[in-house]
Amino acid sequence: MTTTPPQPPHNPYPAQPGGYGPPPEQFPQYAGQPGTVPPGQPMPGQQLPGPGQPHEYQGPPPQQAPYGQPFDQGQQPGQQFGQPPFQPQFQPQAAPMGAMQCRFCGSFPAVQATVRGHMGLLILMRFLKLEGPFCRTCGIATVREMTAKSMWQGWWGIGSAIINPFVMLSNIGPWKKFNELPEPAPGAPGRPMDLGKPLFKRPAVLGLLVPVLVIAAIVIGNLTTTTSSEAQAGDCVKNAGTISDPDVKVVDCGSPDAEYKVLGRVSSSVSSLCDQYEGATVTYTEKRRATGYTLCLGPK
Repeated sequence: MTTTPPQPPHNPYPAQPGGYGPPPEQFPQYAGQPGTVPPGQPMPGQQLPGPGQPHEYQGPPPQQAPYGQPFDQGQQPGQQFGQPPFQPQFQPQAAPMGAMQCRFCGSFPAVQATVRGHMGLLILMRFLKLEGPFCRTCGIATVREMTAKSMWQGWWGIGSAIINPFVMLSNIGPWKKFNELPEPAPGAPGRPMDLGKPLFKRPAVLGLLVPVLVIAAIVIGNLTTTTSSEAQAGDCVKNAGTISDPDVKVVDCGSPDAEYKVLGRVSSSVSSLCDQYEGATVTYTEKRRATGYTLCLGPK
């Protein structure tokens, strides 16, 4: 049995299988451009209005997402599929001509200053400093951080305990400069420092108690300890030093620290005067510029 293959739809223009429009020789300007339609010709599936009928512009056909990709309703015109939407870039504000900028965040206005700190290492010591220019925020943050470190790291050593207060006081001048500055202008290329808590709300402020406690211990020790210059006959003493470098202190006679008893006291540095006191075996002489005194000591 012989069957006839299906025929293509009727095309009024021969030699244009499956296409639309007149032959290319009739409209040579469109020849070789697939998918083009000459002016005045309807698109596939579109009906042109007849004579006397109003013409309504339908606009361009809606965009279609590529095969297998969903269409984003919020996509902006001209945006490629699969790309993030266009975001306007924020341009930082340029500093005025000749204006000083912060070396840490680039903000303006800024001021030149040096913030200092101190660290005691028992025998050695270390001096810290950070130079500007600083904006208001970075400057105040630096003063707080450097001073907080000095509050608890700057006392460990005899020399450091003397120098550290002056180092912390030197930051008052820069701190005043920073407070007089206005807030940094927005749009800086960098991010200003974190201000953190004020100094007296930080745990490091407890470091100020270190010199107070040391001074209090010295004062209390001197009040409770009587030196040999106040020793009188009948008192008991102890030698807190050595034989070559004695350090005689008055103690309670009932204390186990009591070593000798003062048998007499003479207002002279001549130790032979203690021979008048029976039982005197040890003498302690304190020499001064013009005069001195001698303690005649015996066993307790």
